[in-house]
Amino acid sequence: MTPETATAPAHAPLISLTWTDHVTGRQGHLVIDRLVRGVSSGGLRMREGCTLDEVAGLARGMTMKEALHYDPEGRYVPLGGAKGGIDCDPRDPEAYGVLVRYLRAMRPHIEHFWTTGEDLGLTQDLVDRAAAEAGLVSSIQAVYPLLDDEAAARRRLADAFAVDVDGIGLDELAGGCGVAESVLTVLDRAGVPHAGTRVSVQGFGTMGGATARFLARAGLKIVAVADVKGTIVHPDGLDVEALLAARDAYGTVDRAALRADDRELPGDAWLSADADVLVPAAVSYAVDAGNQAGITARWIAEAANMPVLPEAEGLLAARGITVLPDVVVNSATNAWWWWTLFGDIGPDPDEAFAHIRRSVRALVEQVLTRAERDGTTPRAAAHGVVADRLPVIAARFGWYA
Repeated sequence: MTPETATAPAHAPLISLTWTDHVTGRQGHLVIDRLVRGVSSGGLRMREGCTLDEVAGLARGMTMKEALHYDPEGRYVPLGGAKGGIDCDPRDPEAYGVLVRYLRAMRPHIEHFWTTGEDLGLTQDLVDRAAAEAGLVSSIQAVYPLLDDEAAARRRLADAFAVDVDGIGLDELAGGCGVAESVLTVLDRAGVPHAGTRVSVQGFGTMGGATARFLARAGLKIVAVADVKGTIVHPDGLDVEALLAARDAYGTVDRAALRADDRELPGDAWLSADADVLVPAAVSYAVDAGNQAGITARWIAEAANMPVLPEAEGLLAARGITVLPDVVVNSATNAWWWWTLFGDIGPDPDEAFAHIRRSVRALVEQVLTRAERDGTTPRAAAHGVVADRLPVIAARFGWYA
């Protein structure tokens, strides 16, 4: 099984293309997996080594995430799945120019079919600035014709993006709230107290940092945090708020902020940390058949997209380690955008977090119950839930219309 099949069953996407930048020779990709009501949703990532296969797998995952959050009584109706990717280090001095030229080349798709936003390597502020320079009204303008009141919806989303919660934007916290709720749900099902449960987090950017904050505030101990410089550990728990205040735009922590008894270990030490829960929140394919052998945690919550390779997941399951799949765990960011834009929630953090917690907890409960019933993995159970919902969505809205 190849990496891109880790997230969803394979099928031919509606659109798959590769673009080459005429200035640098770097490549970018776009995959539109499906359209619902003529529109798809999926972020744009920028990382060195990004491939078309990777983007295709992520686009299939987005189709699943959209379907999982379908609520026939809600205003937000799921879109199709899509994803963009650029093979370039976001720290490269040429990265911004590549991003602008990519968005300019993809402009017809973004105007009509593909709504996009921040992902690995890119912040929403940067995407918005580059989109404006590329001549776009918005990175999500394709969805505007589906709104009942476009002006009110856009104001509502803009107001939500302006909300700050203890120094971090609501838009950055939404995804981490969902990841944290996934972890808390599985602990509750297992009868494990929140207080004192140990967590190791790989990646301290938007998703990893927010997840660490919510889990720490729920009483869990964040005993390890990994960034590009290595892994920071403390057996009694790290000072998460101090680390958040000391990180840069890429999630790298300034080591000057560490306490005297915080230790620094190699970058892969987060995998074998003495923790109950691992949260890979950085890159795809982080856990493979080889390094999984060092994992002693009981649960892995996929905050990143496709961080656990299929062969590794099988080996982990055989050792009694449960992988909570990305399509459920990290789906709250995307859903929060649409709940806010379509008016299911307002630009209020308490309302947003409550809605995220209810929705994600219900999904995790459904997936884990189905996995136990069918004697399968949570990922396979999530596929089953999606398989039940896709025909309903297709019958009501159509894939391509």
